[in-house]
Amino acid sequence: MLGRSGLSRTGSFRPENLGQNALHMIGHLCFTLFVIGVLVFTIIAATYEPKNPIFHPSTKIETFLTSSLNATFRSDNTVVRTGEDFMVSNQTAFATFINAKDVVETKEGSTDEISLSRCEGDWKEPIDCKDPEVFHLMMKVVIERFEDIHFYQFGKPAPGPKENTCDMAWRFRLKEGKTVAFFKDYRRFVIKRSKKCKLSVVSIGDYHSGVNARKKKRKNQKPGFEQGGVPLPVVGEPINDSLPLVESEIAFSRGKYLIYAGGGDRCKNMNHYLWSFLCALGEAQYLNRTLVMDLTLCLSSIYTLSNEDEEGKDFRFYFDFEHLKETASVLDQQQFWEDWNKWQRQDGLTLYLVEDSRVTPMQLSEVKDSLIMRKFGSVEPDNYWYRVCEGETESVIRRPWHLVWKSRRLMDIVSAIASRLNWDYDSVHIVRGDKARNSDLWPNLAQDTSPNTLISTLQGKIEDGRNLYVATDEPNMSFFDPLKDKYSTHFLEDYKDLWDENSEWYSLTKELNYGIPVDFDGYMRASVDTEVFFRGKKQIETFNDLTDDCKDGVNTCNTATS
Repeated sequence: MLGRSGLSRTGSFRPENLGQNALHMIGHLCFTLFVIGVLVFTIIAATYEPKNPIFHPSTKIETFLTSSLNATFRSDNTVVRTGEDFMVSNQTAFATFINAKDVVETKEGSTDEISLSRCEGDWKEPIDCKDPEVFHLMMKVVIERFEDIHFYQFGKPAPGPKENTCDMAWRFRLKEGKTVAFFKDYRRFVIKRSKKCKLSVVSIGDYHSGVNARKKKRKNQKPGFEQGGVPLPVVGEPINDSLPLVESEIAFSRGKYLIYAGGGDRCKNMNHYLWSFLCALGEAQYLNRTLVMDLTLCLSSIYTLSNEDEEGKDFRFYFDFEHLKETASVLDQQQFWEDWNKWQRQDGLTLYLVEDSRVTPMQLSEVKDSLIMRKFGSVEPDNYWYRVCEGETESVIRRPWHLVWKSRRLMDIVSAIASRLNWDYDSVHIVRGDKARNSDLWPNLAQDTSPNTLISTLQGKIEDGRNLYVATDEPNMSFFDPLKDKYSTHFLEDYKDLWDENSEWYSLTKELNYGIPVDFDGYMRASVDTEVFFRGKKQIETFNDLTDDCKDGVNTCNTATS
C-alpha cells in the first residue's frame, strides 16, 4: 500500500502531467485572487462614507455661473461643467439651465444683467418667472450678493404679485459660525427687461419676503435635513408641530408608556427643566416606552415680564416639538389620559407605580404593565426628576440632547436679523445686570466696568467700521454710544419689528396659543440674542474666571475653530 501510494504521488510529476497540473494551479490562484478582491471590495463598500458637505463645502458655484455658459451636455450624456455637490431638486430645470447659451454681461465687474438668447414679442410683456434664463439671473445675483453663505439648493421661481416680480427660495448654510444647520430663505425679486432684451435685477426683498416660493410641507415629510444619517435643522421651513395622536384603540392598547408625575422641578430655570426632562426621555428610550409629557411649562420668574412664575407656557414656544415627535416616541399628557380613561378598563390596561427615585431603570426593564408611573414627592431636592439618572444609572441612561432643538419660530427671528446684517458681522457679549448675570443662559459671565474698558478690549480684535452685534442685558443703550464712533453697532431691540403685533412670529404663536397673544419673554430674548451672537464671524465674550489664555478678561472666539 505504501509503495503504491508513493508511486502514485511521484507519478503526478511525470512530464506528461506537468501541463495539466500547471493549469490547475493557475486556476486555483485566479479563483483565490477573485475571492480576495470580492472580500476587499465588500469591506470598502460597507465602510466607505462619502464626504459630508456640512464639513467639506462644495466647490464654489460662482465660477460656474459667471463664466460664459457654453457648457452643454455631450452626445454621451455626460456634463461638461457642474457645481460640485450642488443639489437642485428639479433635475430637468437644472439641465435646461446648463444648456442656456446666454452671454453674461460684465460691465465694471457687475453680473446682475444678462442678454437673452432669444427676444420675441413685446419687451413690455410680463416677466416669465419659469424662463430658465430668468432663473439663471436670479441665482447668479443671489450668489454674488451673499458671499458669506454656501448655497445647496435653489427652488424654481414663482410669479410674484406684480408682472415684473418673481419669488425664489434657496437652502444654504453659513461659511463661518458656531452653528451646524441649514437655513431656508425665500425672497421677492423685481426684474426689468430693457428694449434691447436685457434682463436685470432691480431689487431683492427682505428675508422671507418671497412668500409665493414657500412650499407647504409634504405629508409625512420629516423636519430638518438628513446628511450622512445625521438630522440637521433647516431654519425657515414650514412647521408642523401639531400634537401626535394615537391611530386607534388597538394601537394605544398595544403601546407601553412612561410618565413622570409631581416633583419639585416646576418653575425652575430652563437648564434645570431640560436636565430633568432629558433624564425622563432617556429612561423612556432605554425601556423602549413612549414618554407621556406635559407640554405646558411653568416659566421661572427670572425670564418673565411680570417677575413672577407663570404657568401655561407651551413647550413649542421654546423648542422644536416637530423634530422631537419625529425622532422620539412622545405623547401629550392630556391626550394620553383621555385615551387611557376611554380604553383602560375594557382593554385591561395596567399601571405600575414607582414612588422612589432610587428604583433604577434597569430594575424596571422587565415590567410588563402598560404604564409605568414615577411619582415624585414634595421634599426638595430629593424630588427632582434628574435624581433618577444619578448613581449607577448615570452610566446607563444617556440624555438624548440631539433630540431637543430650539424653536424654529425663534430661529427664524435669528436668521432675519443675521440676514439684515448680510451674514457679515462680528459680535460681542456684555452682561451688566444681576438678573442676567445669574441666568443659566450665560454662565460665568462678568460685569464690564465702563465703555472705555470695552473699547480697549475690542481694540485690535474687531476692525474699525465693522458691523458689531452687541448681545447684552443692559437696558440703557446710550451706555454703548462710544462704540458708535468706531463700529456700526446693532442690538436686539433694533429688530423688535420681528416679534411685534404685525410680525409673523406674533401671528404664529398667537395661533398656537388658542388666539391669546404671547409675550416675547426674557428666555426668548436671551435665546435669540445668544444665537445671533454665535453667528458672528468673530465673537468676544467676557468671563469671571481669567485663565492663562484669557488674562485680559476676554475670550476671542474665531468661528473657524468652533
